[in-house]
Amino acid sequence: MHTASRAVTPTVTPIVTYSGRFAPSPTGPLHAGSLVAAMASYLDAKAHDGRWLVRIEDVDEARTVPGMAEHILHTLQGLGMQWDGEVVWQSRRRHLYQAAFERLHGHTYACGCTRREITDSRIGIASDGAAVYPGTCRNGLAPGKPARALRLRVPDPLQENERIVFEDGWLGTVSQHLATEVGDFVLKRADGFWAYQLAVVVDDAAQGVTHIVRGADLLDSTARQIYLQRLLQLPTPHYLHVPVVVNQRGEKLSKQTGASAIDLEHPLAALREAADFLGLALPPPASLQQFWSDATAAWANLTKSALGRSAQ
Repeated sequence: MHTASRAVTPTVTPIVTYSGRFAPSPTGPLHAGSLVAAMASYLDAKAHDGRWLVRIEDVDEARTVPGMAEHILHTLQGLGMQWDGEVVWQSRRRHLYQAAFERLHGHTYACGCTRREITDSRIGIASDGAAVYPGTCRNGLAPGKPARALRLRVPDPLQENERIVFEDGWLGTVSQHLATEVGDFVLKRADGFWAYQLAVVVDDAAQGVTHIVRGADLLDSTARQIYLQRLLQLPTPHYLHVPVVVNQRGEKLSKQTGASAIDLEHPLAALREAADFLGLALPPPASLQQFWSDATAAWANLTKSALGRSAQ
């Protein structure tokens, strides 16, 4: 499944003191849940006098809603959140993902398993709810079975890098066993699209991202991304995962669970709700400018306290 070619290294932007990013998927409008993640990443960048980048994660083109990326960008600007530099679109960067995949030669293999077959294996369920891959195709495809996806082989238990440990800016020490909690994971899907795990690692390195602030729903992906960074010899950013907003049934707020779009007629109301969720005690703001000034100072104090707690 591997084509012999000259290895191509993605261009990596020189590291700056702080470079953060917000990376929405254009499958629906910005809502209260995604605003919390956007606000946390924005405030962390501002509190560190750093850059705040925006990347449209439309690598899953089948789920992309036409015009939704522009709608999200318009909403961010309407809330007073201005990004630095040009917006990056994953759908225009497939050549970089292919180049990175070729550098992983020897660590990948073709997989012919369907989702039902993986689920029926009953080897285990990962913390994100997905079935742990049982390694069925590790030693080659069964006769007559076509390749559906391309997977990355993770280390066996007790081998180097099988247990990934990192310090999270909100949660403290986090660890995950790749072999038993995840299994060999997909880099290119059966529908031909590059998987999120590979695309985000390549893009973060290419953009020189030093700090990733995002929702805790993506915490389970972090160990896989760190493992990919190590294989590709790319820098590992600092991570901070904030709590996710849930509805009355305890479900993550999303387009699928009926989340409403941010009302730009009342931007300060939406911002204050997100700030309250993040635990920022702010006085009533008279303007967007005052809100962001007060929120940045409050975030700096909040994260300083969180770091102190995690060090204890």
